Amino acid sequence: MNTSLVSISEIDHDIYQIQSIIDHPQSSIDLQALGLAWFTRYMLSDDNDDLDKSILYFTYAIFLPQPSAGHGRNILQVFLDLTDALLLHLEKSKQPEDVEYLIQYLHYLRDQPLQVFDISPNQVTTSLVKALAIQVELQSGDLTNDIEEMAILCRELFLPSEILQNEHFIKTTVASLVQAVTTTSFTVIRREKALCQIVECLREACIHLPNFQHVPLALAHALAHRFHVTYSNADYEEAAAILDRVITSEESSESCRDQALNLLSAIALARSATCGNPEYLEESISRLRALLSVTSLSDFQRTTVTRALKASMSVRSTIFGVPGGLEERHSDLDIPSLRSLVASAVAKSNLVPSLSFSSMDAEKRSQHINALRSMGELNDIADIEGSIKYCRMFLTSPLSNDYFTFATAEKLADLLLRGFHCTHKLEFLNESISLSRDLLNMPVAKPFLLLIFQQLISSLFTRLPLFRRRQGFEEIMRLYSLASKDEHANIPLRFRYSCEWAQVARRARHRSVSFAYQSSMSLMQASLVFAPNLDTQHFRLVSMRENYESLPLDYASYQIEKGQVEKAIEILEQGRALIWSEMRGLRTSIERLHRTNPSLAERFACVNKELEGLTTSISPLGLGGAPGAGGEGMDWFGHLVVKQRKLMEERDELVSEIQALPSFHNFLNLPQFENLRLAASRGPVIVINHSRCRSDIIIITAAAAAATALHQPFPSLITTPDDFYDRANRLRDHLVDARKAGLDSKEYDDALTFVLTELYDLVGRPVLERLCALGIEEQSHVWWCPTSVFCSLPLHAIGPIPSEQGGAKRYFSDLYIPSYTPTLSALIESRNKLGSFNKQKPKLPKPSILLMAQPDDESLPGAWDEMKVVQAVRTKVTSLISEEATRRTVLEGLQDHQFAHFVCHGSLKSGKPFDASFKLHGRERLTLRDIVRSQIPNAEFAFLSACHTAELTDKSITDEALHLTAAMQYCGFGSVVGTMWAMADMDGRDLAKHFYKSMFSNSGTREREVGYYERSGEALRDAVKKLRRKKRMTLERWVNFVHYGG
Repeated sequence: MNTSLVSISEIDHDIYQIQSIIDHPQSSIDLQALGLAWFTRYMLSDDNDDLDKSILYFTYAIFLPQPSAGHGRNILQVFLDLTDALLLHLEKSKQPEDVEYLIQYLHYLRDQPLQVFDISPNQVTTSLVKALAIQVELQSGDLTNDIEEMAILCRELFLPSEILQNEHFIKTTVASLVQAVTTTSFTVIRREKALCQIVECLREACIHLPNFQHVPLALAHALAHRFHVTYSNADYEEAAAILDRVITSEESSESCRDQALNLLSAIALARSATCGNPEYLEESISRLRALLSVTSLSDFQRTTVTRALKASMSVRSTIFGVPGGLEERHSDLDIPSLRSLVASAVAKSNLVPSLSFSSMDAEKRSQHINALRSMGELNDIADIEGSIKYCRMFLTSPLSNDYFTFATAEKLADLLLRGFHCTHKLEFLNESISLSRDLLNMPVAKPFLLLIFQQLISSLFTRLPLFRRRQGFEEIMRLYSLASKDEHANIPLRFRYSCEWAQVARRARHRSVSFAYQSSMSLMQASLVFAPNLDTQHFRLVSMRENYESLPLDYASYQIEKGQVEKAIEILEQGRALIWSEMRGLRTSIERLHRTNPSLAERFACVNKELEGLTTSISPLGLGGAPGAGGEGMDWFGHLVVKQRKLMEERDELVSEIQALPSFHNFLNLPQFENLRLAASRGPVIVINHSRCRSDIIIITAAAAAATALHQPFPSLITTPDDFYDRANRLRDHLVDARKAGLDSKEYDDALTFVLTELYDLVGRPVLERLCALGIEEQSHVWWCPTSVFCSLPLHAIGPIPSEQGGAKRYFSDLYIPSYTPTLSALIESRNKLGSFNKQKPKLPKPSILLMAQPDDESLPGAWDEMKVVQAVRTKVTSLISEEATRRTVLEGLQDHQFAHFVCHGSLKSGKPFDASFKLHGRERLTLRDIVRSQIPNAEFAFLSACHTAELTDKSITDEALHLTAAMQYCGFGSVVGTMWAMADMDGRDLAKHFYKSMFSNSGTREREVGYYERSGEALRDAVKKLRRKKRMTLERWVNFVHYGG
């Protein structure tokens, strides 16, 4: 009826007429008419009494006998009138029982042949969608079922045959669905099938209602719902793209833009929390920052967003060591406030035995979560037991699958374990274990599995000694394995638990030891590339140093224990000097690849170059603008992470493509022993594995056949005494402590004498005996490849060595020519870069020398004399003296010379190895990072006459070898002379004089058909021997000089 054509007085007259002529109490036709009249009056008056009477008369009419054909409205039409009236009543009353009956009536109508009676099925469908939307709002039914049914019903209206005539119905039903989806918590709809229906429906709605602004928002909501179930990145990307369009569109209302920002920041935060990728964390930070710019945020919302941003920045700082963030704000409840909240809830437990999350508003839920966080600080048993009661009030059995239930149950499991530690009540411990196991089966717990694994492992370890049941230990091993594979956790955390697994499994001699070690090694390397540049990579290694320093050494010792010495060598190579290894990978030779596939080689080289630039970066320059630039509001570090991850993915794809080529299947694979043994092609390499599990010395020689002929295993293994590990640690500590008295002090000289003597007993004697047994003649060149504390001990100067003939003191360097290498690969790579010497050349051209000196520095009075010595060498010498030696001129000069000789100060920065530097003129410095960035094609040898050039900075990782000497070796110099500590300025002149005389001498029995850089190890040994003969020469002055590479 068109109510605009009648008035209330006319309706009242009709009602009076109908009531006055009713002469039979069971007249269905008149009751129908009265119902319609009162319904029409309600539409004009908005009086609820009119609507109630309409519903009453429609109900009477339905239950009375129906009129004969052609008289009055048929039963289905009356039913439809009743549902229309009930729907209007429900929209005001919002009573759950009313909506339940209405939905039943509408389902009944949909099952009838409506079109036969000229009733539009789409009208019924629309009413049903509205009713279901109200039931969703009231949370009185199964929300997932209700919203899924709404989506299915809406899609019926999108059929091509119906679409044109259904525009009104489509708008109405889609509006109801939009409201239901956008107001429902992410933790409610958990069935993927239902979410698929909702998503597809809203995708179609976007097509049919292009101007309906709220539909794209609802689709983004639905995709966000599905992301919280499947954690599919495709769902996130689609939702983010939709929301970005809403945010940037000029047609979007301010309300829509604010909603889009809110939702986008929420799902970005969820993705960063549930997926370990660092670029997701950076996007989350940028989205949260953008949301804080919204002026319409309430104080509560702003506090919530600020807290989320602070938490994300804290995660970034923990993982990468990036400073900066928000001022600390304590949102958790303090202990007195927590006690008050718990006591109040527990006191009401007699009246309200259980509490419901659904009845809480957002602020109350936030208060509850803050309370749970604060419970982690409780130690008093009364507080713990009160909190246990509080948590129990929120939990039902079985546990409902939503975030708030999960968070409460997880905290209860933690409180029960704490309760056990306070009371030793076994029921607390058993319930904690049982509850943690139940949590593992909750779908909503998937992103937080690592937290549960940690909780359950701790509880099971606590119970293990009480029962000594094997199945308890087996469960712990299984949980460690699951934790190491948890894709929702970040890689550094997985690495930590994987290392724990390896340690526990090895102590128990469990069958999973090898798997645990393999997992740990893989995750250790992944943790490094997880960080985008050198500084963050070093931070990552330092932050996990306890595991990183011991893992490869312990795993190698395990392989040696099994008799797999070659495998142990591979593991040591794989797990040490990771930063240098990753950087060398970016400079992998592509000559052979270029001959096979030039295009692929060029693409690979291009990506490597970009990655190297990012890896060595320290500022926002070249990364897309200043901090905060970009549409997403990312700071420079965020841009760095995102770009690096994109390039890493591209590089991984290219590597896979290369490995698919014929004969390239081993491209960039882990090093194998058959290749690593090439490091010993010019002399034995002595590897010292310093592990708390067992320590060993391994000597790698050039040929297995020679070792076999001498009845020696290959590689040759020297076992060490049980106290080897601790004795080595004490020697290192003793030497470091003595340095506090000064390098020129008697205390340090005595300490160094003691350390060298002890090193002979610990390492020197067994090594010399084995070299003799292997037939390695004296005066041969040998390379030390130390690990752990041995990287800081002067192995080249072990002694004095007893002699039957007596005479002068002899040290290791008197018997053999000693050099060092951080890893076998570093030695092999430095030789490969320079190429093998062409023996057919009749004469070797003398290399040119770049001399960089700072003689004007008053603290270097001997610099002038040393500079003159170098300039007097009979070869081309280019000098950069004082102000001529700038960072630019030195780096440019290195490009054109084979040799480099630096006479200046070297300096270290504690905890910042890449800021170690050579002091140039004025305040300018040439840093380790500068050297790493450079590629010097003609480089062969560098003489670093400066302090600390082969010394590690404080708080650095010994096995990473992050010092200036190693940096020179990395950028191309095949051999480098460096210093283990501060050098005496007066020694530079004499050492250089004797060194170059030996280097360029054509006399003696030494073969001269080797490259000049290959002679540097022997030249240094000879020069040091002559330096030792000087009067008043102290031990530390000559021990200081070391040779790397060769």
